[in-house]
Amino acid sequence: MDILDVLVGFITMMGLLLAGLPVATVMVVMGVAGGMILYGPVLLKSMGPVLWGTSNEPVLTAIPLFILLGELLLRSGLADRMYGALALWLGRLPGGLLHTNIGCCSLFAATSGSSVATAATVGTVALPALTERRYKPSRALGSLAAGGTLGILIPPSVNLLVYGSLASVSVGQLFIAGVIPGILLTLLFMTFIAAQDILSPGGAFEDANVSWEAKLKALKHLIPAATVFSIVMGSIYLGIATPTESAALAVIVALGFVAAEGKLTLGFLDICFRKTAKTTGMILLIIVAAFTLNVTLALGGITGVMSAWVQGLGLSAVELLFALMVFYLVLGMFMDVLSMQVLTIPIVVPIITVAGIDPVWFGIFVVLMCELGMITPPVGMNLYVVQGVRGDKGAFTDVIYGAVPYALLMVLFTSALIFWPAIAMWLPQAVGR
Repeated sequence: MDILDVLVGFITMMGLLLAGLPVATVMVVMGVAGGMILYGPVLLKSMGPVLWGTSNEPVLTAIPLFILLGELLLRSGLADRMYGALALWLGRLPGGLLHTNIGCCSLFAATSGSSVATAATVGTVALPALTERRYKPSRALGSLAAGGTLGILIPPSVNLLVYGSLASVSVGQLFIAGVIPGILLTLLFMTFIAAQDILSPGGAFEDANVSWEAKLKALKHLIPAATVFSIVMGSIYLGIATPTESAALAVIVALGFVAAEGKLTLGFLDICFRKTAKTTGMILLIIVAAFTLNVTLALGGITGVMSAWVQGLGLSAVELLFALMVFYLVLGMFMDVLSMQVLTIPIVVPIITVAGIDPVWFGIFVVLMCELGMITPPVGMNLYVVQGVRGDKGAFTDVIYGAVPYALLMVLFTSALIFWPAIAMWLPQAVGR
């Protein structure tokens, strides 16, 4: 098999996806049908053990636990009070409640691990207050769509779990590597909001001064998110729990917070468990389908062909990463995050490893580029989520115009990460010492 065969296969897959077929179906068709045509019965002998081993991967157990964790905190009403508490502390900064949008998204991301859930939850809570205070629609909606992208970078992150499984990389190291980039990106968004408001005021009126007593009292509403994040990262950081065990501990603590809110009923749990089961089923189906395709790729030696082709181009590691940035930027305009990951990671990770790039660092790079895909039209999922929360009260272009500056900031931040990889790697290297 040569590079032309690889390109034909990739174009065929993209065509099937653009035709509307589910990504799992496309990967199974390409993996099984294409493999049987090329390799015959030997494919079946190789595929069975691989799929069985994939389904029994211990790290995948963490996926439903982290999804359940997000559902428990999402549906208990804790996000509403979290937003109100942050508004008291951040509302009088230049940009006002737009800072609260970013801050609440980053805190909720530390419990949810899902960009869509983060954007939808914070958007539902924030939009009435933003509308009442006459914020410019594009700025309000753009901050919500961009803030939601923090959900797949700030740990615990389902997408980092998926990357770790597909790339055979330590999930604990990925979680730790995502902390500093997540914090820095949050601060970068907030700095932009302040600068934008100073240069061009957003038309919002300021709330009255709030006493320190009220501010300090409101901090209790941030305790659930801070506790969950501390349990997950602290147990992994100290080496006393695996990601799956830390997720289980966090779920138990979250159930305690839900019970304290008086929401722990059978009906509440039924909704959370059903939603968790549906989301988990979708994710695991795609992962298993991806490994089906990977068997065919491995038998055909496609990763070797691609690695040899890339080496033949004579690109340096930096040039390769910028080429991949463009590749993921274009891909993100047409595909969702999970599809991008499962289709590209099995092929790209061996290539970057040969180029001397750390696969843990590359996991943060890939997640950042997937974040960018969440706010780039025409298939920027967060754009549609925020517009859906808004309803039919304005044009979709408001969301797009508001998100464009944040997309540019993410491109600049990812470029900085390429030149200064220590942004992501300093903390995991410090922990590993």
